[in-house]
Amino acid sequence: PQDPRVLDSMLPYLTAYYGNPHSRTHAYGWESEAAMEKARQQVADLIGADSREIIFTSGATESNNMAIKGVARFYKSRKKHIITTQTEHKCVLDSCRSLETEGFRVTYLPVKKNGLIDLKELEAAFQPDTSLVSVMTVNNEIGVKQPVHDIGEICRVHKVFFHTDAAQAIGKIPMDVNDMKIDLMSISGHKIYGPKGVGAIYVRRRPRVRLEPLQSGGGQERGLRSGTVPTPLAVGLGAACEVAQQEMEYDHKRISQLAERLVTKIMSEVPDVVMNGDREHRYPGCINLSFAYVEGESLLMALKDVALSSGSACTSASLEPSYVLRAIGTDEDLAHSSIRFGIGRFTTEEEVDYTVQKCIQHVKRLREMSPLWEMVQDGIDLKSIKWTQH
Repeated sequence: PQDPRVLDSMLPYLTAYYGNPHSRTHAYGWESEAAMEKARQQVADLIGADSREIIFTSGATESNNMAIKGVARFYKSRKKHIITTQTEHKCVLDSCRSLETEGFRVTYLPVKKNGLIDLKELEAAFQPDTSLVSVMTVNNEIGVKQPVHDIGEICRVHKVFFHTDAAQAIGKIPMDVNDMKIDLMSISGHKIYGPKGVGAIYVRRRPRVRLEPLQSGGGQERGLRSGTVPTPLAVGLGAACEVAQQEMEYDHKRISQLAERLVTKIMSEVPDVVMNGDREHRYPGCINLSFAYVEGESLLMALKDVALSSGSACTSASLEPSYVLRAIGTDEDLAHSSIRFGIGRFTTEEEVDYTVQKCIQHVKRLREMSPLWEMVQDGIDLKSIKWTQH
């Protein structure tokens, strides 16, 4: 949900201060411009950047497209190779696929069973004409946190730009673009209790990163993204970043406790539950559990008064098991039985307990109905069975 403090900051710009922030000839424009620049500074402060390095966009999807296509196309005369991972957000993978049709080569690094990349494999993937490495900070489905610091070091040594999709990380874990040697970073408004439809991209000035813009027009946002910046949304994003900076430590501690409570209670009551992704290197607010011998979709239907998902929101319409879970080597049947729990700033202890209780109740009920569960109880190894097709 949107933080009420964010809405308060936006309201004046939805009513009284309606000027176009790019109008230089009247006070209405100046008010909006000042508000937009303040928001730009608030975003920059959260990640240790200079406000001139922040470009407002419509969200992390646009930022990811800008970073990957923009860098690739700008340096294409000399550099034709990009490195990313198999567990990136769909918009990163699709941007890479579309570049492949333009003649670029892309290396999709596999991840280990715990969801983290192998830094040696990353080192080995560099080619003389590699222009960009794109690795997300926190995975949106399984919550694992990649070693961004080390990746930044490696990229700097190889003189290759490093882009990270930080939509799930920013405002939740400390991020510093200089300390982590990040050259481009994607940010989303609604992942940090800001409004939907706004985001930002951080583009480093020294050493300078050059992008070919996706959008042509009036040259706003340093010519990288033409179009009028929506002042109320930008103000909301700025306010969300400021609130996140103040509350990050408190939020993290509280969310960690709630996550611990959820996982411990479920696992103590229900056998054969697997937590996907690394136990240590993770953001606690994103938990992905597989309940063996239960169809994930039927568990979701049973828990219809709780907002949960069996994958990311962007791919929830397809019944294919999640490609992120496939990439970490989850068995097909377990991938179909996985549920993602999101815990945030406004989640209460009562909500966690209610979800746990319902979850335990319905997993037990669904297993009672499952012939596979019955076979497992009788000591039959399901992997040894030869299923015949009728």
